[in-house]
Amino acid sequence: MLYIILKIIHIMSASVLFGTGMGTALYMLIVNFSNNIERIAKATRQVVKADWLFTTPSGIIQAITGFAMIYIKSYSLTAFWVMGSIAGYLIAGACWLPVVWLQIQCRNLALDALEHKQALPARYYRYYKIWYLLGIPAFLALIVVYYLMSNKITL
Repeated sequence: MLYIILKIIHIMSASVLFGTGMGTALYMLIVNFSNNIERIAKATRQVVKADWLFTTPSGIIQAITGFAMIYIKSYSLTAFWVMGSIAGYLIAGACWLPVVWLQIQCRNLALDALEHKQALPARYYRYYKIWYLLGIPAFLALIVVYYLMSNKITL
């Protein structure tokens, strides 16, 4: 029974992790095309908040429930699907850590521009572009993780 509960929590937190990432990326993309500093400032503030409220806890829950299920089922850590899932999770996490810093910088730059009634600086767009580009390998890594976990591929 514990395994089933952990699996449900794991699947739900994976959905939150993936969904929040996709949602914030789309939201930022659309808002940045508007060139409306007020909207951009609001969006960056909300994206930072969403990461702290949803992405961070779901990422932590993913690791805890994943390793707990591996332990309960006595899966080998050297199984291809386990190693691949962990690698994908680490790749996504390695992309996400700088993303957190970048989105905080974007938020601060947007709020500063709004407060001083100035255009967004070039640094904002440079940070946003890197933020967005880091989402691509993170997204692809999570797709691989979903596939490996769903199919438990062995070699």
